[in-house]
Amino acid sequence: MNLLAIETSTEACSVALIHGDEIIARSEIAPRRHAELVLPMADNLLAEAGLGRHALDAIAVGRGPGAFTGVRLGISLAQGMALALDVPVVTVSSLAALALEAPEDESAILAVIDARMGEIYAASFRRDDNGGLIALDDERVCLPQALSLPEQVRWHVVGTGWATYAGELRPRLTGELLSAEGARYPQARHVAELAAREFAAGGATAPEHALPVYLRDKVALTLVEQGKA
Repeated sequence: MNLLAIETSTEACSVALIHGDEIIARSEIAPRRHAELVLPMADNLLAEAGLGRHALDAIAVGRGPGAFTGVRLGISLAQGMALALDVPVVTVSSLAALALEAPEDESAILAVIDARMGEIYAASFRRDDNGGLIALDDERVCLPQALSLPEQVRWHVVGTGWATYAGELRPRLTGELLSAEGARYPQARHVAELAAREFAAGGATAPEHALPVYLRDKVALTLVEQGKA
């Protein structure tokens, strides 16, 4: 299978390619430069693998949650490429992709992205016996001090939400904290890994049905809320 994956929901811009049993990837922390980087990254990966775009079987994309413009860009690019190539799209939770940045053991994983405006995007997972993920709760946007987590013995935490709100999040954990990495972002490599499983299970969809997940409609504070009016 040849599958190209895109992840642009946060400051990290990344593209990955599954080519047979091999996966290659490019990633760069590049706020506001995603639009100029994605397609050249994709072309470079295809050239490295010796493939043309028409050899692709599917396009995968991180569907969010994350930055509104980044999520929208990723979905739009995936839809456009898939329509042009007449292939399906596999959407993957950006929080699930982030969770795969955690150490590989049986502990629970809290994936948490700084959602700005004093909030976080969060969801918790654990790895299954085949290297995939099992969701322990629902994705949500909330205040960090209001986060409610399932009872678990041990935790790993990954994501920018920890970098910003570690003090508020630490008391919310229901067990021992084994590791915490605030400088972690969803990566296309992990989008590709999860998407390959979905594709094999029949989880691909037509490009027009590939939808973003924002979790909230409001993307900015008003001047009054910022205290500037």
